[in-house]
Amino acid sequence: MQPNKKAFLPLDEEEKKWMDEVENEKLKSVSNLDREISEITESTKQSFSKGLRVNIRVTDFDLNKLKAKAIEEGMPYQTLIGSILHQYVTGKLVRNES
Repeated sequence: MQPNKKAFLPLDEEEKKWMDEVENEKLKSVSNLDREISEITESTKQSFSKGLRVNIRVTDFDLNKLKAKAIEEGMPYQTLIGSILHQYVTGKLVRNES
């Protein structure tokens, strides 16, 4: 019997870069590791938390358009609305001036 061999997918370019940095000891530990871990953990928790419920009024036209866009994106329309709001408040929503 042959030993159980795990099949690995080929590495993408970013994974190859990380492997190179690990193998060539280019990565350095931070001096405040506990604080960094705490900040990343908190950030991750906030990213995956549901958040608060908000009630807003929109026109039938806008809601139907949002629902159609959500279907195109493959997500619930509430998720799309939340994503649009998040992009706006973080300055990532770009206005098309055409």
